[in-house]
Amino acid sequence: MNAKVLRVLEYDKVIHMLEQKATSDPGRQLCRDLVPMTDLAQIEQAQTETADALTRIFQKGSLNFGSNKPLGMCLRSLEIGSTLSSEELLRIAGLLENTARVKNFGRSDKDEEQQDSLTEYFHCLEPLAPLSKEIRRCIIDVDEIADDASPALKKIRRSMVLTGEKIHNQLNSMVNGSVRNYLQDAVITMRNGRYCIPVKAEYRSQVSGLIHDQSATGSTLFIEPMAVVKLNNDLKELYAQEQEEIQVILARLSVDAAEYIEEIRLNYKALVELDFIFAKAAYAQTYNGVAPTFN
Repeated sequence: MNAKVLRVLEYDKVIHMLEQKATSDPGRQLCRDLVPMTDLAQIEQAQTETADALTRIFQKGSLNFGSNKPLGMCLRSLEIGSTLSSEELLRIAGLLENTARVKNFGRSDKDEEQQDSLTEYFHCLEPLAPLSKEIRRCIIDVDEIADDASPALKKIRRSMVLTGEKIHNQLNSMVNGSVRNYLQDAVITMRNGRYCIPVKAEYRSQVSGLIHDQSATGSTLFIEPMAVVKLNNDLKELYAQEQEEIQVILARLSVDAAEYIEEIRLNYKALVELDFIFAKAAYAQTYNGVAPTFN
């Protein structure tokens, strides 16, 4: 069937309506890629899958695949031994959690399991719960790694807190004491990753320390007092150690995920196919579609 015929039949409008029934980006892409089939066996198989999905929707309700995201780059990175980012690892955790939910949907409530054309799709799903739980335990959000992700990270962050408290105590004693009259405001601020105090420019010589910045007017200098230079250096070193340990944690989680790369790949493929199939069933439900007879 050539492009002109498809335009006359407004095939693109049908595909657009079908695409809206899918709930994940990969599933919607599969809908967009759909072209008319000519092989009778393939057509009958697709019709059977759509009918079986519709039956399951009538029995259990709709099925959502919304958190399923493309994993192509993630899987290729794992194949070559690269370390995934926190975002990529969370994407894998989301896939596995989706896998568990979809597999549960596919289970029959009856003693004797329902067998249909979709049974194998649900059977092949492997939730890998320990892996997804470990990723979630270590990674709270894209930009936040849990303190308990490793004993080393917990120790480093505890040292960061203690060092930060020492810096604040030292600067607070200065802000509320010896240099109070030289300050633009009685506050502690951060410049270039260093704790500083805002000193009036005319009192620069009264406060011993390093200048890290100045206000737009030049009337205020942000000075790191010499009394906290070593502590700031210690804190900066701890920040570096924290980032190194985070990379160690991400590398460990990536190695864990790489052990199950085939299961993850199969899960992804099955979820995308199921989203596509259930999108067709949802489309049939909306428009009261019935399966035609082919010859």
